[in-house]
Amino acid sequence: MDYQEISKKTVGYLYQAHASIRNSEIDNKLIALAELRISQLNGCSYCCSFHANELREMGIETSLIDKIPGYQHSVSFDHQQVLVLRWADAVTGLTADMELVLKELKKEFSEKEIVELTSSISLMNALNRLRISLGDQF
Repeated sequence: MDYQEISKKTVGYLYQAHASIRNSEIDNKLIALAELRISQLNGCSYCCSFHANELREMGIETSLIDKIPGYQHSVSFDHQQVLVLRWADAVTGLTADMELVLKELKKEFSEKEIVELTSSISLMNALNRLRISLGDQF
């Protein structure tokens, strides 16, 4: 189903929100990293491919991208990347450690960056669900 065409206005607002986040203060590489992780967690093959390619185009090494599913057991990610991945996991899964991760985020990011990151995570979860439930198979 071409949900983007069928509901141009509503879905268009989602993509406008995405563009706004991408123009915010937070590093787009961190946003794309979170978006790939969320897509992996949700099993959206189209979005996994899209965001992995996007990260490569941003200069992120393929070897690092390949390690994202096991980031908890890797020393390859810097502190900010680990926090972003942990937050993506926590918000997507509404996990019990959300408060702890948020406390750590506040030491590293501004409140605005945290809001933008959390908005991005929430939005990517919605976009994944639209793609998986209504989009063409990929």
